[in-house]
Amino acid sequence: MNTLLLIILIIIVLEYILELILDGLNLKARKQPIPEMLSDVYPPDRYKLQQDYEVETTQFSYLQSTLSLVAIVLVLYFGLFGLLHEWIASFSFNKILTTLAFFAIIGFIGWLTSIPFSIWGTFVIEEKYGFNKTTPRLFVLDSIKSLLISFTVGGGLLAIITWIFYATQQWFWVIALGVMLVFSLLANALYSRVIVPLFNKQKPLEEGELLNAIKEFGDTVGFPVNKVFVIDGSKRSTKANAYFTGFGRNRRVVLYDTLIEKMRNDEIVAVLAHEIGHYRKHHIWINFGLGALQSAIILYLFGWLAQSAELSYALGFESASEPVFHLSLLAFGLLFSPIETILGLFTNGLSRKMEFQADAYAADNGLGNSLIQGLKKLSSENLSNLTPHPVYVFVNYSHPTLLQRIERIVAKHFC
Repeated sequence: MNTLLLIILIIIVLEYILELILDGLNLKARKQPIPEMLSDVYPPDRYKLQQDYEVETTQFSYLQSTLSLVAIVLVLYFGLFGLLHEWIASFSFNKILTTLAFFAIIGFIGWLTSIPFSIWGTFVIEEKYGFNKTTPRLFVLDSIKSLLISFTVGGGLLAIITWIFYATQQWFWVIALGVMLVFSLLANALYSRVIVPLFNKQKPLEEGELLNAIKEFGDTVGFPVNKVFVIDGSKRSTKANAYFTGFGRNRRVVLYDTLIEKMRNDEIVAVLAHEIGHYRKHHIWINFGLGALQSAIILYLFGWLAQSAELSYALGFESASEPVFHLSLLAFGLLFSPIETILGLFTNGLSRKMEFQADAYAADNGLGNSLIQGLKKLSSENLSNLTPHPVYVFVNYSHPTLLQRIERIVAKHFC
């Protein structure tokens, strides 16, 4: 076992231990009394259901992460990634096809092994707690569609990045960054128009009080909302959601039908006001810029480290005399994960700050009380944890807790 492989294995084990500790702290925190401000979120019987849901999903996560740890450690220890590369290379494909075949096989195996967990999570756990509306036929179709999209879209991007790596050498990180940023912008602009229709039906929100209320608020704050769509989320789950997508004139509001069913019009408008707040505060572009900076750092480091064959050797390709892109990429991803965790602390902290700002925007426009009630309903319907451990929140939460959000709105706006 070489030193680099040993470091990778240590990183994987330490991350697993950290995850166990955080989950353990979070489970203990559920024994705390419900804050007075949240006393009306759950009736006693539903809060018991939420507590059981929290325990069961955490235990299920334990099982998944433990089996994943065992699998990756065995694969790395026995050099199976290197052996897979040698087998594919024996067919004398060009470098791009070799990379695509390598990740296609790994991706397919990962997809295949994840299916039992997805089935259990969907048809046992989510079904038990009243969330699941997915039929077996829909589950199979979703799984196949997701796999095909990953292979076509992901494979196309991977082919381009692989070609850039072998063709440009020292300028790899700059050109690859440009390609990834363009891809990110296109994905955001086309997601709701190209990807979503493959899974869900979207139809314009019918004329009526809700549409009038949304348009009236948009006009009041100088943010015209012309495209409001309803998505049939209820065919998979009872959980509710809403989101904005696209840029400029192409932006659209998408409401889950479950959200419309469970919330009052003023609460829905408040949730959308929160999303408009993200636009008004330029959070979309701030996140895009920070993502670009993070990608630049990652690509630069990868381009520098991948010039050596050591990364390929660490994954079991012992006869490596020159860098192998896909092996180097995989090894780098494993090595970089601690830095990614640290960066995640910063990005999650910034994201929570942005959520406070978006809440404040809704409250500044007279929707503080409606937003509070809407957030409470969403938490209740989705069986959200009301008392997460502060350390778990610090590491994992991209949104403030429900209590933190309500306290901030109340303190600032005296709702």
